[in-house]
Amino acid sequence: MSPDQAVATPVPEASTVDQELPMSPRMTIDGAGVAGTRTFPVHDPATGEVVAQAPNCTDEEMERAIEAARRAFETSWSRDSDLRASALRACAEVLRANVDELAPLLTREQGKPIAEARREIGVAADRFEYFAGLSLSEQIIEDDDRALVRVVRKPLGVNVMLTPWNSPLSVAGNKIAPALSAGNTAVLKPSPDTPLTTLRLGELLAPVLPPGTLNVVSGLEPLGANLCGHPVPRRISVTGSIGTGQAVLRTAAADLKRVTAELGGNDAAIVLPDADPETIVDGIFRAAFANSGQICVAIKRLYVHSSIKDRLVELLLERIAQVRLGPGLDESTTMGPLATAAQRDWVETLVAEAAAQGATVLTGGRRVDGPGNFYEPTLVVDVDASMRLVAEEQFGPALPVLAFDDVEHVLSEVNGGIHGLGGSVWSSDPEQALAVAERLEAGTVWINGHRILAAHQPMGAVKSSGVGVHGGELGLWDCTETRLIWQGRAASSAAFPPGLVAAPSVTS
Repeated sequence: MSPDQAVATPVPEASTVDQELPMSPRMTIDGAGVAGTRTFPVHDPATGEVVAQAPNCTDEEMERAIEAARRAFETSWSRDSDLRASALRACAEVLRANVDELAPLLTREQGKPIAEARREIGVAADRFEYFAGLSLSEQIIEDDDRALVRVVRKPLGVNVMLTPWNSPLSVAGNKIAPALSAGNTAVLKPSPDTPLTTLRLGELLAPVLPPGTLNVVSGLEPLGANLCGHPVPRRISVTGSIGTGQAVLRTAAADLKRVTAELGGNDAAIVLPDADPETIVDGIFRAAFANSGQICVAIKRLYVHSSIKDRLVELLLERIAQVRLGPGLDESTTMGPLATAAQRDWVETLVAEAAAQGATVLTGGRRVDGPGNFYEPTLVVDVDASMRLVAEEQFGPALPVLAFDDVEHVLSEVNGGIHGLGGSVWSSDPEQALAVAERLEAGTVWINGHRILAAHQPMGAVKSSGVGVHGGELGLWDCTETRLIWQGRAASSAAFPPGLVAAPSVTS
């Protein structure tokens, strides 16, 4: 199948969703909208046009946001779990009630098809709903004649949150909800490439949250670095590249801030010889090409046993041929542009470099002429682990397919890199699939699925792909500090076990 047969060009703008952008996007500081004294442009990735001017937060405005969060933490918010649960449920209701406003705005600044944008708003709402139902229960580890010993979890204080441009609302929900549920307050900064929907989120949630609980600021660097280096926040939650995470960790080390970081991934999917290509092709296609491949845990490299590789490749080509590439506000579009020109250029570079080294581009492999950051969905074979398209994270709609005969070699190759975010194994034999899955060095491993995430599931990482946990009860704990409270039954030295001596009392 030739590239021209396999990939559709951008579709005409028919059945387009109407969207009126806010005339003046505002930050939310201490519960109030702040237009800011400086701005920067935000571009539509489908056209390259400037769609809005976002506030470029000043140092003074940043200080106001941090101080508002500090004051809010010292109120009943950090101590009243019922208040927090009620507020988070209200946040979920606000998101669901405003999906028709937020989803088109997300598509205008990020590029994803409107259907994917609506799902993303729903994911964010689900996160608020889920964490509203969790509480920080204590653990009793000793209860006898000598003492009552409890382990309790307490909020850390002000949290700084840095969100990426690929899924700004769902990632924001996954950070805000557990942090607020635990009793923290927050200052959130979205990527300057996609600040508009997050800014609007701050405005919409302000009426249902106590002032200062959630502050949303936007701006160019060094805003993120200044937030991370500020002495007041006690926790930083960041989603981004490995380089970004390393910079945050270096900054946080100065005063030992807690850091939760979801960083780069180069997820491998391993298809064993007993897998049925017809059964698994749709799951693999969606996991690799949704959001134009711009998902941290998307399939980035596909290892297929040589006995079924040709058939699976044939089926993937059929799926790619059905893609409708175009502006995301068109309801018929199934794949939009990449979010930034720089990301489009990076994918183009890796594919061209692989082709120059002997890889075969079966379909796609080209940017689309005209405005916008469009790049054709691409399938590449005859690749090996030495090519950067395989060894590095492309974060775009280009999937390398590698044939294998020896699963031991595949495991060695997959586990040999610096990434460890996610991975998957596909097989008709549950025992064999589990045996391979348990050896994958990744924070999340799926069997006969990939990129399946839910609010109750903890998502971690190994190696350079991150630290800490998002999601689930463990994600809630990640927003807290552990304290042990030892309560003696008698205020005397008899309360101490043999070999220990109570500290002498001090009198003035």
